[in-house]
Amino acid sequence: MSSVPIPSESTAPTGRATEVFTVFLALGLRSFGGPIAHLGYFRRAFVEQRRWLDDARFSQLLALCQFLPGPASSQLGFAIGLLRAGWPGAIAAFVGFTLPSAVLMLAFAWWAPYLHGAWGQSLLHGLKLVAVVVVAQGVLGMWRTLTPDWPRRALALGAAAILLWQPQAWMQLLVIVLAALLAPWLCRNVVAHRDAAPTPRYGHRVAIVLLSLYAALLLLAWGVGTRGALLVQIGAAFYRAGALVFGGGHVVLPWLRQALVAPGWVDEGSFLAGYGAAQALPGPMFSLAAYLGSQMQGGQGGVTGALVALAAIFLPGFLLLSGVLPFWQRLSARAEAVRVVASINAAVVGLLAAAFYHPVWTGTIGGPADIVIAACGFAMLALAQQPAWAAVLWCVAAACLGPWLGR
Repeated sequence: MSSVPIPSESTAPTGRATEVFTVFLALGLRSFGGPIAHLGYFRRAFVEQRRWLDDARFSQLLALCQFLPGPASSQLGFAIGLLRAGWPGAIAAFVGFTLPSAVLMLAFAWWAPYLHGAWGQSLLHGLKLVAVVVVAQGVLGMWRTLTPDWPRRALALGAAAILLWQPQAWMQLLVIVLAALLAPWLCRNVVAHRDAAPTPRYGHRVAIVLLSLYAALLLLAWGVGTRGALLVQIGAAFYRAGALVFGGGHVVLPWLRQALVAPGWVDEGSFLAGYGAAQALPGPMFSLAAYLGSQMQGGQGGVTGALVALAAIFLPGFLLLSGVLPFWQRLSARAEAVRVVASINAAVVGLLAAAFYHPVWTGTIGGPADIVIAACGFAMLALAQQPAWAAVLWCVAAACLGPWLGR
């Protein structure tokens, strides 16, 4: 283990919320490329350029955000805003980074119903092909990084097989729980690291209140199910998804599909088209919630549904992050905790692989032409290292040429 001393003093806010908002709004407008790319943007902006924190503290915050369920890049931004300007800074970071993509996703929701005829349907089909490409790349990348040995690869393959056999929400949760229980045997070679970690101004009592609120809201969200007013159901569905998503970004796909498509609140075609459109935008992938919340039950959600969905899907990750942050120095040094997360992440690879086959592949690929378009898009991302928006342009353009070519 590292012998780097752990500072005993908390990190005091030294900035203003308006400053935080301005910086994160600029990042939200230009941060293309998905969660991994966002981490690079953040390091350049806050470690190299503005020096709001050093490399060691940035790395510790990043490790914490990857350790917890939720949207890692948004959680990292929230933590940076919290340490820079307290709670107002945390909220300013979230709003600034999320606002551009959320507005664009809501605009797409309004525009999508007018896409009639062959060209409009081809455009939507092209966005669904984008989902095939991006999820395939996500599965490959997670397989390489999260399953480095055969015990974890076997866990991922087993999880995929189980979820293809029984794709219900309760089975997804059961697979995650089983992975956590198997961690001492499957991840015995995973080691913990103890390094200097930033801590917030508030103490353990506030942290316990935040963690209790996270758990209470999760129990309430499970209890609501499909009962109650529409906005309550929207909030419950998106809170459940945000609270249980290990791996962020692409992994939210199977949770949201199970929560929204299975009960009939959003049709599968619209769901996949929205997911594909989200790939072309800067900012967090979870902004997809704005589109889906507005589309609930045939568009009845509207702007209010979009706002409720956005708040609900991000809230659990932020509550959990804020609650764990004061305890992170001790928690990150415990091998048991790190092994549990490593095992869960391996199971998540299987969960995403199962979702790639159904509904992403089965709901999109209709023939050889679709396979060729998707394969070329995948090669652009995985082999040529092109940005996501380039794959979006290719898939949409190729799909729109279909009617003209007589496909």
